[in-house]
Amino acid sequence: MAELEIKDLHVTREGKEILKGVNLKTGPGEVHAIMGPNGSGKSTLSYTLLAHPKYEVTQGDILLDGESILELTADERAKKGLFLGFQYPTEVSGVGFSHFLRTSYNALSKAMKGEEREVFITVREFQNYLKENINSVGLREDFLSRYLNEGFSGGEKKRAEVLQMAVLKPKISILDEPDSGLDIDAVQSVAKAISQVSDKDSTTIVITHYARILNFLDKLDHVHVFADGKILKSGDASLAQELEKRGYDWVLEEAKQ
Repeated sequence: MAELEIKDLHVTREGKEILKGVNLKTGPGEVHAIMGPNGSGKSTLSYTLLAHPKYEVTQGDILLDGESILELTADERAKKGLFLGFQYPTEVSGVGFSHFLRTSYNALSKAMKGEEREVFITVREFQNYLKENINSVGLREDFLSRYLNEGFSGGEKKRAEVLQMAVLKPKISILDEPDSGLDIDAVQSVAKAISQVSDKDSTTIVITHYARILNFLDKLDHVHVFADGKILKSGDASLAQELEKRGYDWVLEEAKQ
C-alpha cells in the first residue's frame, strides 16, 4: 500500500500559524501536483510531513497506510517509506554518493522487512543495481564515485534527488520544487526521470509554482491549488494549464465567495 492522508493539519513555526487546515488524500500509483504562489506554505507542508523540528503540529493528523505518524521522528518516517526531495540539496563533502545510497537502502530494507525489496549481498551487486537506475535519470556513472552533490550543477542535484527516489523505492515521494532554478532542458530531463521512477505501487507529490515541469510528466492524476496555508481547489491535469493561463488570483477570489 501507499496511502497518505492529511487531515485538518494546522502547523505553526515560532508561534506563527502557517498551515491552516490542510486536507489531502493520495492513493497507490497516483501522481499529484501541489501548485501555489510564494509564501503559501507548500514547503512547510513538505517539511512537516518529514517531521522538521522547527514546525509544530497544533491540530490534525498525518496518516500513512491508515496509521498516524505524528509521533514519529524524521528517520522513523523515512523508514516507514516517506521520502523528501529537497528544493536546495546540500553538498556533503567526504560522503561518497554511492556509499550514501547503499547505507540508506540497507537501512530502509531492514526497516521494511517482509515487503518485496531486492537483497544485495555484495557491494558489486549493489553497484550494478545503481548503474541500472542512474541511466534512467540521465546521470553518468562517474557521479557514483563523487561526494554527495559536491560540484553538481543545479540540474544534476535535482536528478540526484530523483535517483535517490529510484534507488530507495519509497512509498510516498514528495519533491519540493524539483524545477526551481533549472533551464527548460534540465526541467524536461528531471520530469522524464520522475516519470521513469514513478510506479503503480508508490505515490509521487510534485510541489511547484509553474506548470512547465508538469507538462513533461507522463502521468498526472490530480492538481491542487495551495494558498494561505491550505488547499483551495483540486482538479485534474487541466487545472494546471488553467493556472498557467490565468494565474492564482481567480482561485483566491473563488475561495472568498
